[in-house]
Amino acid sequence: MDIAGLSMNLATANIQTQYGVAVLGKQLDSAEQTGDALVSMIDSAAMERSVRPNIGGNFDMSV
Repeated sequence: MDIAGLSMNLATANIQTQYGVAVLGKQLDSAEQTGDALVSMIDSAAMERSVRPNIGGNFDMSV
């Protein structure tokens, strides 16, 4: 293989690596936002239980 071809292949591999890292970074940001939203939902549910502790505590069932 000649020097020019090797240079082009290395440049292409470098661009693909940079692209992959950028995509993974975006996925990480999305996962962090989803996790933060989930924690917020859990915290709001805990707040509701602390305000109304009797709601959802009993389950009456008849057959």
